[in-house]
Amino acid sequence: MILSDSLSNDDVILVAGAGGFIGGHLVANLRNQGFVRVRAVDIKPLDTWHQHFTDVENIIRDLSDKTACFEVTQDARVVFNLAADMGGMGFIEGNRALCMLSVLINTHMLLAAKDRGIERYFYSSSACVYAAQHQESPEVVPLREEDAYPAMPEDGYGWEKLFSERMCRHFREDFGLTTRIARYHNIYGPHGTFEGGREKAPAAICRKVADAVLNGNNTIEIWGDGKQTRSFTYITDCLEGTLRLLMSDWDEPLNVGSSELVSVDQLVDIVEAIAGTHLVRQYRLDAPQGVRGRNSDNSRIREVLGWSPSVPLVDGLATTYRWVYDELAARH
Repeated sequence: MILSDSLSNDDVILVAGAGGFIGGHLVANLRNQGFVRVRAVDIKPLDTWHQHFTDVENIIRDLSDKTACFEVTQDARVVFNLAADMGGMGFIEGNRALCMLSVLINTHMLLAAKDRGIERYFYSSSACVYAAQHQESPEVVPLREEDAYPAMPEDGYGWEKLFSERMCRHFREDFGLTTRIARYHNIYGPHGTFEGGREKAPAAICRKVADAVLNGNNTIEIWGDGKQTRSFTYITDCLEGTLRLLMSDWDEPLNVGSSELVSVDQLVDIVEAIAGTHLVRQYRLDAPQGVRGRNSDNSRIREVLGWSPSVPLVDGLATTYRWVYDELAARH
C-alpha cells in the first residue's frame, strides 16, 4: 500500500523498534515510498540492528523511559510502535517478566502520542493474546478476533500484549487518539534473527537445515513432537496488512496472518525440499513448544480491508532459506 497518497513525503514518521526484524523492513518500505523524514528508534546499538539506513534519523533510546518517548515523538505525525522485548517460544517461556515489562513502552508511548497530538498510532500485538482453550489441538479451528476473550493468553508475553491492546482502546475512547492494532501471526522472512535464542520456528528450521548442508550433517533437532501446527506470515504480507490497517477506519484488533496451516514436520519438509536434502529428525519433547495449534481466521480482514495475506509458505521460505544459508556460508 502507498502511504504517500494520504501523508506528505516530508511528514515525520516514527518507527519504534526499528532495529528489529519487522521494524527494519518497515523503515525500508517507507524509504522506498519516498518518505524523507523517517525516525527510526531502538534500544540496541546501531551495529546490531537487523537493518539500518544512513538517510533516516537513527536514534538509540530506551523507550521504557517516559522522557525518551516524549523526546522521540516530537513533530511526528504517525507512530508505529513495534518495540518490545520478545523472541521465539524459547525466549518467551524463559523470560516472562522481561516480556511483561514491555508494557512500560506502550504506556509511555501512548502518553506521549496523546500529548503530542499524534494523528495515528499503530500497535503491533500478537496471536499470543488468544485464549489457550482454543489452541489445544493441532487441528485447531482458525482464531477469530473475538476468541481473545474470556482471556487466558500466553503467560507473560500474551498478557502484556492483551493489556496493551486495552490501553490503546481506552486511549482512543477517553482521549480521542486514533489507534490501530494488528495481531501478528508468526512473521518471518530474511534480515531477521535466526540464532541466539530469540529466533522463531521458520528461521530456526532454515538455520538448522542450512547448517546441516554446510557441515555435512544428516540430523536435525525438532522441538516437540513435530505435530504442533501454526501458520506463518511472510514479511511483505505483514507490511501490506500493517499499512492498510493504519490508514483504514477499523479501530478494533485485527488478525494480520496467513491462514495456511502446517505442522512443524511439514515446515521441515518444505525447507528440506528447498535445500535438496533429507535429514534424520531428533525430537526434543522437553523443549518449549507453546500451544498445540494456532491459525488465523481471515474473515474479518477480508471484510474490512478487502485483502488478506497471500504469499505461499513455500515461496517465503525459499527466500528466507537462501538468505540464512548465505549468512552462514559467509562464515565458512
